[in-house]
Amino acid sequence: MDNDKSYKEYLENITTFIFDVDGVLTDGTITVTTNGEMLRRMNIKDGFALKTAVDQGFNVCIISGGSNEGVRKRLRGLGITDIYLGAHHKVDQLDEYLDIYNIKPEQVLYMGDDIPDLPVMKIIGLPCCPQDAVPEIKAVSKYISHKNGGKGAVRDVIEQVLKVHGKWNKNFDAKHD
Repeated sequence: MDNDKSYKEYLENITTFIFDVDGVLTDGTITVTTNGEMLRRMNIKDGFALKTAVDQGFNVCIISGGSNEGVRKRLRGLGITDIYLGAHHKVDQLDEYLDIYNIKPEQVLYMGDDIPDLPVMKIIGLPCCPQDAVPEIKAVSKYISHKNGGKGAVRDVIEQVLKVHGKWNKNFDAKHD
């Protein structure tokens, strides 16, 4: 991507990750069972990166229009406590979250993939998206991952930020030295 230098300048200021779910943490497909339950698939490598970010002291928040409680359970299992599901006006949840934790918008990396993410992405410091995001989201993103949603895009951005901060695999490297 041509903007490599510009987006990399933001990485050291990032203290907070905020992610959408469908199309970012998942590939955007839903399997509907015969009883109407909607199943999603999440990438285990994205999960590892999310847990690592939490363990290394970064703020991690989820803001999603979806309201699947299975998603909440999975994310809580990774140590994420700030989970806004059923969010149809995501800026409201963003404002609340930033206010609660006294976070400045320029400290936030947000990854979204579709039109409902657009208002939030225009506010925060580092708007990002998966490779398969819609054109409107790509147009406002300072970084477009080479990975698709649900296929490692979340891991991609978390790993880059944590490496800049010297916190990627910190606990694992120490055990093998």
